Formats: sequence, structure tokens, C-alpha cells
Amino acid sequence: MHHFTYKNNVLHCESVPLPIIAEAVDTPFYLYSSATLSHHFETFDSSFAGLPHLTCFAVKACSNLAVLRLFARLGGGADIVSGGELFRCLKAGVDPRRIIYSGVGKTREELRYGLLSGILLFNVESVQELELLQEVAATLEVKAPVSLRVNPDVDPRTHAYISTGLAKNKFGVPISEAAAVYRQARTMPNLKIMGVSCHIGSQLTEVSPFLESLRKLKDFMKQLAKAGIAIRYLDLGGGLGVRYQDETPPHPREYAEALKQELAGLDCTLILEPGRVIVCNAAVLVSRVLYTKRGRSKNFVIVDAAMNDLARPSLYDAFHDILPVDQGAVAARGRETADVVGPICESGDFLAKGRDLPVFESGDMLAVMSSGAYGFSMSSNYNSRPRVAEVLVQGEEFFVIRDRETYDTLIQGENIPDFLR
Repeated sequence: MHHFTYKNNVLHCESVPLPIIAEAVDTPFYLYSSATLSHHFETFDSSFAGLPHLTCFAVKACSNLAVLRLFARLGGGADIVSGGELFRCLKAGVDPRRIIYSGVGKTREELRYGLLSGILLFNVESVQELELLQEVAATLEVKAPVSLRVNPDVDPRTHAYISTGLAKNKFGVPISEAAAVYRQARTMPNLKIMGVSCHIGSQLTEVSPFLESLRKLKDFMKQLAKAGIAIRYLDLGGGLGVRYQDETPPHPREYAEALKQELAGLDCTLILEPGRVIVCNAAVLVSRVLYTKRGRSKNFVIVDAAMNDLARPSLYDAFHDILPVDQGAVAARGRETADVVGPICESGDFLAKGRDLPVFESGDMLAVMSSGAYGFSMSSNYNSRPRVAEVLVQGEEFFVIRDRETYDTLIQGENIPDFLR
């Protein structure tokens, strides 16, 4: 569920009409509902009630400080994949003892930053990373808490670009080799083995791949126990999908109940890394129509948002529903099949293709729904376009939680050398 609804034919976020926000901040902008964010987090987290667990929001999905702060206040932790994400989490007030650090390419400086910050776990993804972490921890005279990311070779049945648990993917250590790596880690004096980690992909719409992975991990943990390696944390990653179009993903409670049955008897704390399922439907991208081009074979609605603002349609051919902000204004015009495209100089710059839409005209506003996950966090300055504002609604109020970039910020940090002056 979400808190974007029509009232008197005008789209509202909670109690605020979208045109009021557009008048204040201009378009395009990302708009988040705090009520939806809170509801989704609490629904997910409470689904695992009765089981020792930690819900670590996947920061890569949406990294705004205000959003991270909201989840931290609800008791959430964070799943990070870079030093920049760690910096954001600490600035937002996330307890470092609730932060886990994943990712295949952690640098020496990032490992050091994580150790000095006192994070809960490093999800190590290779033998070389393990060796570097030992070296950095020894230099700091501390013990690094480690969990090995195990690749179970399970097909998540999702888009190839967001599949992470197959043998051909770059992530983790193959489950067939992982026990040897744990034995190696046990010999390293500045490492402390704490857990086992796994993440098989994103936007999963079935429970069965999760259960297949969990069963493989349970067998693997039995091997470790026989070798005298105790595991305190089992990190099952994230990946639970959402409805964009006609998907039928399981509700978090259904997902949790299935996992609980398989977890019965395991004496460890469960770590979960939800991202998309929490933030996706909690935000929209609001855009204004600049021009329309109608022809015999194709109709185009040209808007002020583009692929640099929302990359998912161009990157994954992803579907996002398109709704008029003022339903009454377009009601009498009928409908048409059109592409919604942006100003970027790429044929791949589209937000929707071949879509049955209301007939939009210049000046109309539209909302690109389900844009909270991997929306702003994947945006760029391609074509030297300033990144858009982010706005958070709380009841009857709205707050700019990220200022719109300016032309001056586009060139911040750039310099012309003396020989070109």
C-alpha cells in the first residue's frame, strides 16, 4: 500500500496536493511519503517478530539522509556497499553496531573506515579481501568481525542484471569452496568469525529461491559446526520484490512465515537486507510535459525528467506506471498510445514506451509511480543536467530533503589548468 491518492481529481501525497509542491520546488522532483516509508519498514520488521533478527535497510536503494534517519529511528540498521554509504549512515544517526558492509570491491581505506567506525560485520566476498582485512585490522590492533558471503548457485528468476547468487555472478565465494575459506579465516589472528551471508538477487517474486538458498546454507552451517566454527549471525540478504505492473510478489508476512519454518532450531540472529520492498512504492518522480509530437506511426510525450533522473526503464526496460497529477484536466481528452521521453540525446531516454495513456498536453504534470527504489540513488548528471530535488511529506507538511542542483554545483571541483588559460 502507499499514500498517493486522488482527492477531487488531484493526486495527493498523504494530505498534500502535488501541484502545491511543484509550485514551491519546480519540476522534476522525487516525492516521498513518510507514512508509507514507516508503514513498509514496520510491516517488514514486525513480520519477523518472535525471531532474533536485525532489519538492515539496503542503502543502495535510496540513500537520502532523511530516509536513513527515519529508518534508524524505527530501530533499523543498514546494509552498505561503499565508504560513502557508511558516511551517509553515520551522518544520519544509524548505530554503527547495526551496520553490515557488503560489496566485492572494498578498498583498504574503506575497510579501515569500517573498522574505526565499529560496524557490526564485514560481509567478505573473496580470499584476497579476507587477507587485506586481516592486514588492516592488525595495523589498527583490532579484531575485524567477519561473515563470508557464500554464493549458493541458486537461480533467483529475476532480471539478469540483478541476479547475484548464480555461479556465473561476481558476488561471494562458491559454496563448494567456502568451508576452506572459513578454515583459513580461523587462522588469522585479527579476524573474528561471526556469521554467514548470502544474497541471491533483487526483485524476486517467489519464495522458493529464498528457501532453496536457506536450505543450502543450513547444510553448510552444519559443516562449519562440525569443524568447530560457531556462527552467531545468518544474513539472508534482501531481494523481496514489489508490484510494478502485474507481478504477484509474496507479502512480507508470507515471506517471513516461510523462512521461520526453515529456521526452526537454528541458534543465531537473522539479518535481513530489505531495500526495494521498503522504499519502491513510497515515492514518485513528478515531471512536467514540455512538448508533444504526434504522428502517423508514433506519439511522443516529451517531459522534463529523463533517463539521468530515473535510469531503470532504460537500463532494465522496467515498467513504471504513469499517472496524471490532475486527473480532471485530462479526462475529456481521451487516451492514446505514446512514448514518454526526456530531453537526453539518446534513443534509450524513455520513461515509458508504447503506453496507453491519457492525452497529455504541454504544461500537464505526471507522476512516475513506484520510483523510490534505485531512482534518485542511480541518477546522474549525464548531458550536464543538474540532479533533481527530493521532497518528503509528513501529513500536511512537506520538506525539501535535498536541494535541486544548480549549474554551479555541476562544475564544483573542476579546474582549468594554467596552460589552458
